Amino acid sequence: MTGATPRKAEREAAPVRAALYLRVSTGRQADNDLSIPDQRRQARTYCESKGWEVAEEYVEPGASAMDDKRPEFQKMIDAATVKGPPFTTIVVHSFSRFFRDQFKFEYYVRKLAKNGVKLVSITQAVSDDPMGNMIRQIMGLFDEYQSRENGKHTLRAMQENARQGFWNGARPPLGYRIVDAGMRGTKMKKTLEIDPLHADTVRLIYRLALEGIDGSGPMGIKSITTYLNEHGYRTRDGGRFGIASVHLILMRETYIGRHRFNYREYVTKAPKPESEHAIMAVEPIISDADWTAVQEVLKSRSPLNMPPRAVSGPNLLTGICFCAHCSGAMTLRTGNNRGGRTYRYYACSTKARQGETGCSGQAVPMDKLDEAVVQHIEWRILDPRRLEALLNELLERRNQWAESRRQHVAELRRRATEAEAKLNRLYQLIEAGADASEPVLVGRIAELKALRDQAHADADRAAALMEKADAVVTPGTLRAFALAARAKLRNEDGAYRRDHLRALAQRIEVANGTDVRITGSKTELLRTLIAVAGVGSAEFRVRGFIPKWRARNDSNVRPSDS
Repeated sequence: MTGATPRKAEREAAPVRAALYLRVSTGRQADNDLSIPDQRRQARTYCESKGWEVAEEYVEPGASAMDDKRPEFQKMIDAATVKGPPFTTIVVHSFSRFFRDQFKFEYYVRKLAKNGVKLVSITQAVSDDPMGNMIRQIMGLFDEYQSRENGKHTLRAMQENARQGFWNGARPPLGYRIVDAGMRGTKMKKTLEIDPLHADTVRLIYRLALEGIDGSGPMGIKSITTYLNEHGYRTRDGGRFGIASVHLILMRETYIGRHRFNYREYVTKAPKPESEHAIMAVEPIISDADWTAVQEVLKSRSPLNMPPRAVSGPNLLTGICFCAHCSGAMTLRTGNNRGGRTYRYYACSTKARQGETGCSGQAVPMDKLDEAVVQHIEWRILDPRRLEALLNELLERRNQWAESRRQHVAELRRRATEAEAKLNRLYQLIEAGADASEPVLVGRIAELKALRDQAHADADRAAALMEKADAVVTPGTLRAFALAARAKLRNEDGAYRRDHLRALAQRIEVANGTDVRITGSKTELLRTLIAVAGVGSAEFRVRGFIPKWRARNDSNVRPSDS
């Protein structure tokens, strides 16, 4: 006796329950609402012709099919892979709507098949036999190839667009805003211009990184973030600043007029070769000199370049002394004479590891090199006449900065006045009978008030900073600074002060044991002079390395307040 079992017959008689997956690649397509309705209409018509019941609908607006990072897609897969899924068929307009990566496409098709769920395309009908599976895989390969080719051509067009000075989209960096640049064909091109309301915040962040509060000395990223949040500075959305966002602002080349496009891989975020970058010219907010100085400060503080032990170790020149022949570090070596006395040397680490074949550099007695370096800094670098030679450049830079600040404050005042005038006109309309509860009118009034108040606040802060920066650097200040710095280089017991030496010299190269080259940053020296003049004294400040306790929910015991 033959025939289907009752359970099998029940399954065959039950109507097919289908889920519709509708997707477009870009947010613009989703906003225009063109493709989604058409996909929905065709999919429902197809299900009706088959007698299938539409059980679920998953809509993915503006998501790429090259990966599975799609909320609605994952929601659908989760529902389809539970025991007793709510549907047994997924209907798509074409297989490219489901996936454009052939490997992942097959992975998910087989994952669904294990739970009895089938993928169906209404425009690409294939059978379930081996031939149909092969045709589906070939279609997947062509979809992936087409997607990658389209992406390559689109990226090339966007790179050229950036080189011509036009914005490709996305959110602009803090301190800039998007404006229309004119029609090119049928498209309105966009570009960036400085936003006066937020550019001052960017300038403040750089000033804190270089000079600190009122010239008190450079601040670290965490200290800058704390200062901004405590003093009411907010991001474009009104949120609080974070360490990562401040670090990104200090690293962006956009602020010196060079915005980099296509410098990272879209998916992996790995950096791309310099040759693939597209540079978009924008109006700079920060000078090249200040940006370069900030990069030097960030690099010097990196644990990869200057570990804490190089700052807190016992040797004066640890971490900044190098061999002029091979650029290898000069490290401590010791030896004993016949009387048992220990001698300490700075020796080339390359020669110590590889011998004469690695480097021909010589060892230098530590006490002699230390004394020679300190004496040169005392009587050459800290010579008041040499410092005075830098005064003209310093004053010129300060005058340029003051003039740009005055123009910036004037622009902020003008924007506040314009917003106030627009508010008055709206109030006049309300007095003339306009509906004050109209949502558009209420929103516009709130927007203008926020614009006016923000402009006033930024202008007041900028004006206050200009008043605080009025300290004058005089020849007398320079002489006092030189004397104070010389005194700080040595302790009362004759030992040297490593932290103060490193504020004046950043690299020391030794050649043949007799020739020594000391290099430092003139920008660092100028910032130190500004700090001295700003506080009205010759106090010589240097950076410190102070680890701070950062409480976490782990097994570490928080130290007591005592």
